[in-house]
Amino acid sequence: MRKIVAGKLHGIHVTEANLNYHGSITLDPDHCEAAGILPMEFVEIWNKNSGAKISTYVILGERGSRCCILNGAAARTCQPDDQIIVCSSIYLDEAHITSLKPRIVTFDQDNHILDRLSYSVDLDADGRYSFSILDESHEALAIPALVSGRDSRRTSERVSPPGCNSPIPEERT
Repeated sequence: MRKIVAGKLHGIHVTEANLNYHGSITLDPDHCEAAGILPMEFVEIWNKNSGAKISTYVILGERGSRCCILNGAAARTCQPDDQIIVCSSIYLDEAHITSLKPRIVTFDQDNHILDRLSYSVDLDADGRYSFSILDESHEALAIPALVSGRDSRRTSERVSPPGCNSPIPEERT
């Protein structure tokens, strides 16, 4: 069994840090449902502003509130307006990796959902893995994917990787 990403709230902004609550992270149920995250589920949290990494459990806040509240000790790691990643995971036998389709949700500054993405792992005829990030219409995005109008070029468009001066050559068929 391996620990695999099951769902992710990517780039959600902290709305409050409540040191005096018992612990946990309080999230809008709409956001949790979009990513497949359950109440009481343990999640990992990565703060994109500070680099802090913590683990806690999810409690549901008010539906439609767009809240993201760090409670108790977790409140020491994040400040309001910090951008974080909330990631749930699942233990899975490697033989079932191609059946898992983790849901990834991205956010704007006000915690409105921008993108609903999914991850996909497939095996080729030689048994080698491939990885794709898919948009809502199941179109593969370029990896690393820049989404929400910033740079949503599809994999069919060849672009230079960061730090490279020449474009990726066309694949030979």
